[in-house]
Amino acid sequence: MKDYFVYTGGAISGLTYEECVGWRLYVASKMPSHIHILSPMRGKEYLKNGKIINGSYEQHPLCSQKGILCRDHYDVRRADLVLMNFLGAKKLSIGSIMEVAWAYAYRRPLITLMEEDNPHNHPMVREASNFILIDLDEAIKLTIAILTP
Repeated sequence: MKDYFVYTGGAISGLTYEECVGWRLYVASKMPSHIHILSPMRGKEYLKNGKIINGSYEQHPLCSQKGILCRDHYDVRRADLVLMNFLGAKKLSIGSIMEVAWAYAYRRPLITLMEEDNPHNHPMVREASNFILIDLDEAIKLTIAILTP
């Protein structure tokens, strides 16, 4: 069976490492063996210090401005599907909005998780999203259904 890749986008700035990876690990644990998760947090374990992530960290290549843009863009481009989690967002995630635009431009199926009052609930985000849900488990089921032959 062919392997498929899912890019897991969502807010990072303003959260701890644990908050950023927790839901991604949960998604990965629910996927069958042919579906692999691409996380923008992989290789960034040095951020496991309990502190809030804020912007770029130029001393770490993957967390530098260029590193973040390069790998996240590469991952969205090579993904078979993008799962964008905006649930509970209190402020706009500009990097995630760029990822939504890339998913749309590269015609990747885009499952967006957001509530009605979410700051990301914008006409362009709604139009770019193929599916808009409010339940992570439903998004996981939909991802599996789309990527399973």
